[in-house]
Amino acid sequence: MQAFHSDHFTLELPAGHSFPMSKYRLLREAVERDMPGIRVHEAQPASDGELALVHAPVYVGAVAEGLLSSAHQREIGFPWSARMAERARRSVGATIAAARAALAEGLAANLAGGTHHAFPERGSGYCVFNDVAVAARLMQAERHRSHGRLLRVLVIDLDVHQGNGTAAIFRDDPTVFTLSLHGAKNFPARKEAGDLDVELPDDCGDADYLSALDAALAEVWRRHGDAPPALAFYLAGADPHENDRLGRLKLSFDGLAERDRRVFAALRRRGIPVAVAMAGGYGRQVDNTVAVHRRTLLEALDSWRHWQAVPAASMEQSRA
Repeated sequence: MQAFHSDHFTLELPAGHSFPMSKYRLLREAVERDMPGIRVHEAQPASDGELALVHAPVYVGAVAEGLLSSAHQREIGFPWSARMAERARRSVGATIAAARAALAEGLAANLAGGTHHAFPERGSGYCVFNDVAVAARLMQAERHRSHGRLLRVLVIDLDVHQGNGTAAIFRDDPTVFTLSLHGAKNFPARKEAGDLDVELPDDCGDADYLSALDAALAEVWRRHGDAPPALAFYLAGADPHENDRLGRLKLSFDGLAERDRRVFAALRRRGIPVAVAMAGGYGRQVDNTVAVHRRTLLEALDSWRHWQAVPAASMEQSRA
């Protein structure tokens, strides 16, 4: 299985900042040390043209040239620097690479990504560019160019925070379906309507969460009876974990692993390739967040191995 990273581009953040920058390096090191079945590659940056499939060119230029206003930097949550701009481009590049690899092999991962609060004209909530939205648009363009066919996309967003930027980008777009399970009272205060939003109460635990997930996935398949998606993006946030400082839910390590297992199994049974992004995670101990992401990747690797038993012709037919 292939995975892509951009963790060499770290940011100098003020003391006490809530963003766990070290988790990306720690996760990559764990994968390289403990998961020989995963091939890790450093991501290339997304180009201006790729970013412009979703983002306003003036915003892309402001990020590249350091012209973001103080208000925009505060909304993003990071001070501007050249490394901040490069890291944002490479995070998008990692999801693009994972999507291409998923279409070829069934499943691939970005060891970061899931920057779902970014809108076309601005960033927000530690998200500069919307990696999943850009990758989805690019895969649609590449599939149309190479096959002359429409690529229908499914976004399964299981970060604890609603993917408001993604929902806004794909509003009223029948080619991309957005599902989000998130904390009802959590960030952002103002939610954007996606295709299927499931709001969860504070302190929601494993059993109630998994029941809500099963019902949501059943509804997704019901709505796609005549036109199944040919590519999925899965935002496997670690922040529903009971140890998370920002999550407000109460899922256990085992509950989150079962969440991942059900998502991967449901997609695999329907022949839908999936690109996985790690999304949020703000554990009181960073090792707990890394442990959640590590188990997501173990479940992804197991699912990828099942994909390899599927004949290539059958995989291509499932994506038609």
